[in-house]
Amino acid sequence: MKDTPINYEVVNRKIEESDLPNVGIASIREIKKLIDGIEKETGKKYIRMEMGIPGLPAAQVGVEAEIAALKKGVASIYPDIQGIPELKKEASRFVKLFLDVDVDPEGCIPTVGSMQGSFAAFITLNRMYKEKDVILFLDPGFPVHTQQLKVLGQKWETFDVYDYRGNKLEDKLESVLQKGNISAMLYSNPNNPSWICFTEDELKIIAEMADRYNVVVLEDLAYIAMDFRKDLYTPGEPPYQATVARYTDNYILFISSSKAFSYAGQRIGMMIISDNLYNKSCPNLKKYYKTDKFGYCMIFGTIYPLSAGVTHSAQHALTAMYKAANDGDFNFVNIVKEYGERAKIMKKIFNANGFFIVYDTDVDEPIADGFYFTFAYPGFTGEELLNELIYYGISAISLAITGSVREEGVRACVSLVQREQFPDLEFRLKKFNEHHPVEEVQT
Repeated sequence: MKDTPINYEVVNRKIEESDLPNVGIASIREIKKLIDGIEKETGKKYIRMEMGIPGLPAAQVGVEAEIAALKKGVASIYPDIQGIPELKKEASRFVKLFLDVDVDPEGCIPTVGSMQGSFAAFITLNRMYKEKDVILFLDPGFPVHTQQLKVLGQKWETFDVYDYRGNKLEDKLESVLQKGNISAMLYSNPNNPSWICFTEDELKIIAEMADRYNVVVLEDLAYIAMDFRKDLYTPGEPPYQATVARYTDNYILFISSSKAFSYAGQRIGMMIISDNLYNKSCPNLKKYYKTDKFGYCMIFGTIYPLSAGVTHSAQHALTAMYKAANDGDFNFVNIVKEYGERAKIMKKIFNANGFFIVYDTDVDEPIADGFYFTFAYPGFTGEELLNELIYYGISAISLAITGSVREEGVRACVSLVQREQFPDLEFRLKKFNEHHPVEEVQT
């Protein structure tokens, strides 16, 4: 077993030095730190699949606009907390053209990435009504969201939505929401980590239940327009990005620039608040803020003390990217389709070496090829598999930290795996398969 692609003794020592009690349930950043150290000492490059980092260059139209803004002197000026007017206008246009949803520019608010947006939303939403202080996660999901609630000392409930697809979703939501303590429910679409995508019927169910129980829907569109089974780039024409916002006016959308525009380093995203929610009055908010108006409380009560605004030059960059996409001059979808192509090839390599896909269908059709996929190996839990793969030069994260009930699963992100690494991936998976014959582990 010590005949592994990465030096067995070095990996053992680095794991001991990391003070991680269990690599299999380590956080994304903890895995990254561990692998960085092993790579540095061994000189061997890993197949890095633990972090959802863009593997493509940042959109040039954004880079050029940000440079121009810096040269004009915006670095010395605080931006408005609610966002610069031109960004708010283009964000509203973007939502209309790519989601077919009307929203006032006033409710389009830049945040320091979608992570700040969700953090601010949790703070504000759980103060709207005295009796509603629990967030519902439609998991599996992004592990940091639960970490945010832990930091805030807030409560949450969760269920693995894969077990309740289609019409089953309504009964499951009913059973949770009828308790009356849920302030909001959050999911990503396409989903991180499983890459499942809700159908229009499922989104209608979510919307109907949200309206029935006065629950805000938090829709994380970190991977907007990246369901590559459909061509979602034709501004103002269907098909549009699937969204709950077409069926309810009780929502907040988080639109990241990190993946679709490969602009992760500048930490900017958009929080899109429906007109109805933005203008809603909730008397309980006055216990914490100057007013009971939701939108005002969100901007000047919660976002303001978190960051005092989003980087001024980055707002100009995002403005330019939205405008170019809106005008039909920047087909961002065509660029990121590379992720889908990588996933298709990588899944074949995994399958050929005894692995299988965990979340493999969207109700009645195969899962799309995209930014993530999930895999497992017979006889291993996800934690055990991740612990073992570290010795084979492959890093990922266990589904155990995502709210998944699939104990056998591991999440793979394709973005940092370059095509020239595919032979290495194949060699390492073959070696793993040789050391762990499927027939033996199954018996």
